[in-house]
Parts: sequence; C-alpha cells; structure tokens
Amino acid sequence: MSQLRIPAAFIRGGTSKAVVLKRTDLPPNEAEWPALFAAMLGSPDPNMRQLNGMGGGISSLSKICIVGPSTRFEADIDYTFAQVGVVSDAVDFSGNCGNMSSAIGPFAYDEGLVGGPRDGEAVIRIHNTNSKKIIVARFSVAGGHAVVTGDFAIPGLPGTGAKVALDFLDPTDTCGRGTLPTGQAADLMTLKDGREVHVTMIDAAIPSVFVAAAGIGGDTRAHPAKIDANAMLMAQLEEIRRRASVAMGLAPDAEAATLQIATPKVAMVGPASCYEDLAGTQHAPQAQDLQIRMISGGQAHRAVPMTGTLALACAAIVENSVVAGCIAKGADPLNLRIGTPSGIVTVGATRDPVTGAIGAIRILRTQRRLMDGHIYVSLPAAPVLPQPN
Repeated sequence: MSQLRIPAAFIRGGTSKAVVLKRTDLPPNEAEWPALFAAMLGSPDPNMRQLNGMGGGISSLSKICIVGPSTRFEADIDYTFAQVGVVSDAVDFSGNCGNMSSAIGPFAYDEGLVGGPRDGEAVIRIHNTNSKKIIVARFSVAGGHAVVTGDFAIPGLPGTGAKVALDFLDPTDTCGRGTLPTGQAADLMTLKDGREVHVTMIDAAIPSVFVAAAGIGGDTRAHPAKIDANAMLMAQLEEIRRRASVAMGLAPDAEAATLQIATPKVAMVGPASCYEDLAGTQHAPQAQDLQIRMISGGQAHRAVPMTGTLALACAAIVENSVVAGCIAKGADPLNLRIGTPSGIVTVGATRDPVTGAIGAIRILRTQRRLMDGHIYVSLPAAPVLPQPN
C-alpha cells in the first residue's frame, strides 16, 4: 500500500500548532476528510503520543486547518478548523480554534491566495466556516511576506514575535439559538450525584459552559496535570459539558454529546488569587481580574483555547452570569486580565451602547510557519485526491 502525498504546512498559531492544508489539495468529497485527518495526526493512540503522525499528544497540538477560496462576498478566504481526538479518532468540525485563526491570514498571504501590500499592514477578512463568522486579521508584511519576528510576547510561549490582531466580528450566536441558548444568564443544573451547580451557557466565538470552581470542588489555581489526575472532578466537568450540549441544542442526547468533543467547551472559573504558572512565575491577585481552567478534548488545557477566552470575555459582560460573579470589582471589560495556567491573557469585548449586543472581540496573538512540504498518509482505502494542473 503506497502512501498519499499531500502538500501541507506545519504552523504555530498562538499557543497551538496545526497541519495547514489548501482546500484544493484535499478530496472533493468531505466525507473522506475525517479518516484522512486522523491518520495525518496519528490518531487514535491509546498511549496519547500520536507517534505515527504529526500530532503532539494533547488537544492544542492535534489540529487541522483548511484554507480555500471564499464562499462569501464579504470575505477574502474560507477557513475550516478540525479538532482531532488523541486517544480516539474523533474529528470534530463543530467549533473554531482562536489560536490557529492567527495563522490563517499570514498563510493565505504568503501562499498568494489573497492580495495585499508588499510592505506595510495586510488586512485579511476570514470566513470561518465552523462558526459562519467573519474574523479580520491585521498583520505586518515586508518584502511580500508576513512578518514573524517582533517584540510581542504571549503567555505560554517562550520568546516574542510579530503581532497578529484578530477582530472576531458579531461573535455570538454561532449555532442559531442566540447568545444565551437557554435564555438565562445562569442556569441551575442538577448532576447525577444530586449536586446542584449554577452554570452559564453562552454561544460566543464557540459554545461554552462556565461553572464556578468552588461549586464542584475545583481549584482555578491548580496545575493542569493535577486537574487531569482528579478523575471525579473531570467526570463532573464532562457531565456538565454533556448536559450543556443538550440544553444548548448542540446535541440531541448525552450519547451524541460524547462524540462531539470540541463543543461546548467547559471551564471552571474563580476569583483572582495568587498562583504559580507552568513556567514557575508567581502571579499576584491584583494582576488579574479572574482565573480560568478550561477542558479541551478531554484534557485540562495548558493555557486556554482562544475561542474559550473570547467566550469568557463575552460572558463577563453578561449581568448575573457565573463569570461576572467572579470578576474583581472595577475590572475593565475591554482589557480583562485572565489568569491561565500559562500566565495572564488580556482580552476585551465591546457592546453596542443602544442594543446591548456584543459587537466584537479583539485579541492579539503571534504565529510562525515551522515547516512546509508534503505530509504522508497511509490509509487502507486511499481517497481520490485532486490532480495537479
């Protein structure tokens, strides 16, 4: 059996990495994509290492991005995100990745898929097909290439890079049931052990459910490995995620929710307090406005998924939400400082002063192409790939 040979790039976007592919290099039949993508990354792998593929054994390193011509007149390109399971071969297209969104504009510019100035600032309008929303990426270019070196640092990433500003326009209601799919800023959820917890279910950037850590015996200062090792806590968070999936109309039942690993995201939130990040840096309470520990793909995230950060920023400006109840008094909603396992992330959401609708969320990231060439895939039944012109 010969291997498929597909043009690909391997790119870091924010605190994630992904195999980035052009739509024109993939099978026209999208039903063939999941098996292809799982094989590319080396899933399923019960050892959680993805040694037989390009994945890195954790959710933030098990991603695929597809870039192609725009199907909307107001966008320059289409971008589709796929979250691939590590232990399983599940491939979920239900949500976007905010971190990898930072790499899409520069990739499209460098590949000649979009136009722009040879020097200066490029502005690329990206249609994310998962959320059906527009993301505006702004980044520096020089000599016809996206700039990657600079002095901007992001938590969880050593060194610095060139800024990529991402504006997620009209970020709410990605699934057609409103910003608050249940109609409530906070809902009382009864778990199977009889415990009652208040949760906020919000659809902004990505459908998410937030619960106060204190309500389920969690700790937003905890190391992600400690959270992963707490089987009871992880089971409760997964139960909350599945129940929220059904309540938000994302899945018809808990069984279907189990298979949909990317959405909704589930996170514990708590008030600002002293903690040590993964690099050993101590963060004082006054340097934060609140803390978060988010689960992604069944694992405690080592930072926080960017779409999860965006959802958190939106929930923060919803009166009486679980998130709003954790925020330090006097916090600036346009510069919300979030304590994550990898350090402090700043994000901001804006509201229309008349309608109160959430208009946009902005966040700054960096990105860098690490490698490109061809990715090799072995499949029992090889899909039909487009032929080069």
